[in-house]
Amino acid sequence: MLSQRGASRAGLLDIPWRYAPTQTYDREKNPGGLISFGMAEHVPMRKEMVNFINDKVTFTEDSIGYRAKPPSAARLPTALAAHINRNFNPHSPVDPNNVLTVSSPTALGGMLGFALGEPGDGILVSRPMYGRFELDYGVEADIKIIYADTELEEGFTPAVVPKFEAALKDAEQKGVKIRAVLIANPNNPVGRCYPVETLKEICKFCQKHQVHLISDEVYALCVFDTGDPDAVPFNSILSLDFSNLIDPNLVHFMYGFSKDFASGGLHLGFLVSKNQALLRACKATLRLHSASGAAVTIGAAVLEDQEFISNFISKARKNLALCYRIATVTLDNAGIRYIKGGNAGFFIYIDLSPYLPPESPEHPSQQEREFALAQRLLEGGVFLHPGEEHATSPGLFRLVFTQDEDILREGLRRQVVCHWIMCKAKRADI
Repeated sequence: MLSQRGASRAGLLDIPWRYAPTQTYDREKNPGGLISFGMAEHVPMRKEMVNFINDKVTFTEDSIGYRAKPPSAARLPTALAAHINRNFNPHSPVDPNNVLTVSSPTALGGMLGFALGEPGDGILVSRPMYGRFELDYGVEADIKIIYADTELEEGFTPAVVPKFEAALKDAEQKGVKIRAVLIANPNNPVGRCYPVETLKEICKFCQKHQVHLISDEVYALCVFDTGDPDAVPFNSILSLDFSNLIDPNLVHFMYGFSKDFASGGLHLGFLVSKNQALLRACKATLRLHSASGAAVTIGAAVLEDQEFISNFISKARKNLALCYRIATVTLDNAGIRYIKGGNAGFFIYIDLSPYLPPESPEHPSQQEREFALAQRLLEGGVFLHPGEEHATSPGLFRLVFTQDEDILREGLRRQVVCHWIMCKAKRADI
């Protein structure tokens, strides 16, 4: 017999479409296999990282021990602080003593939820937003993600604040105490960066209500040139002068190796905070979420090699720009709409609302209509995650374009074929 919470967590596995299916396509061995546009990995860059690890990393006894000894123990926090100080333009240099290393940003979400809130409390986000934050903060810490009803453009302007105000008031009227605001900067799934003025207004909102601000910046260096002169550049929350904005003890920065360094399987995440009480609380739960000694050794070696990082990020950005261009040109030629202005991350937010089945007894809700469309795409050999980014309008899907070029082109070809078939079916209905 399971506990009530154990049974409820096990039930998460039964929620339709919550977890992306595994890609099975192989051009030679399984050409009919599934191509997944659901998993946010920068696949073409993994070879660069693997080559570095095989050539440059030396393991020591500390790499496989329970706990590294000085000076090894300080090596990774020092390297991470130096990396942020070089690449994130912090207003005040990051002190290695304010860095906590964990197994992943995903694990860190649960740790922060546990430390900042009580079971049933809420963390406020705008729409659309990465849907698996619900799992990160909810599975262990039992923290709710509360969605402000923002239209897409509002989330990137100071207009987001009145929507936060309304959502906070509504939540508290329902007995849910808001403990923090969570932003993903660059945004997931829209692929845009937050303007400085919007970041400042969000800081002021958090200060006014004395709630924490968590800035998830795992895509920080995955910003690329799209040729759009109006694209907003990346500005880290750490680049702001918090004077007259917010108590620095309320601001917490999240980072990791999964996106900027194409190493999700390495399981390395970081918290940067000046809040010593929070760091202490997270250290108390670290025994459940600590990074492996081997991962720490690899992470330190990568971050200490400035030449490698410079070359890696430069190559990654060129590849992102190439894949983005291939995807957007294909979508444009097929007449598939998508949200413009993206210049960061691994995804394009596409609008498939014209192809949703109509409301019916079989498909009574927005969610069921998106599920039905996802099933049709799956039958065509391509996967897109339905409904996970919680937009206010139905039919928006996150397409992850960071595949090897031949797989990206084949997946897009399949999607265009599905698009053509659905358009033909729509015309037949008319």
